[in-house]
Amino acid sequence: MSILVTGGARSGKSGFAERLMASLAGQATYIATGQAFDEEMEARIALHRQQRAQGGYAWKTVEEPHDLPALLDRLSGKEAVLVDCLTLWLSNVLLAAEERADRQEYMEREMARLEQSVDGFAGTLILVTNEVGDGIVPEYALGRLYRDLAGRMNARLAGRCDQVFLVTVGIPVELKSREFKL
Repeated sequence: MSILVTGGARSGKSGFAERLMASLAGQATYIATGQAFDEEMEARIALHRQQRAQGGYAWKTVEEPHDLPALLDRLSGKEAVLVDCLTLWLSNVLLAAEERADRQEYMEREMARLEQSVDGFAGTLILVTNEVGDGIVPEYALGRLYRDLAGRMNARLAGRCDQVFLVTVGIPVELKSREFKL
């Protein structure tokens, strides 16, 4: 079963995803995609580690900022997995590909790899992502490309996942069962 959890910054989506996983599996691997490039991000990562440790659930944490599809392929069928978060993974991959002449095509290939890994994942998989398209249009081309890629990635993964939750003001709402079909 694959589940996508989305929402805005500080909406409560990570906490909800963690509680949801705890209700579904006795233990799980937590794939953290964030990288500490400055003191503020170091503090955020440390706080997340502390909160997981104090939460009373047996997380096995693996940090993977770039090759998430390969890691998901390796873990498939072996254990339940929570990924937090896809939009950080996307920004890591995009920044690593910033100088590539084929950047747009490369990013589409990486997102397709992720989709294949999600499609083929055997077991419980929860993916946390940010809803970034509800805000202002970024001023810079790279920011607009990131926003567009994130929107496409989220929409494509939502189509593949069994359940999709939107978390807003701390309240999770399951969307897929409410989808209006034409």
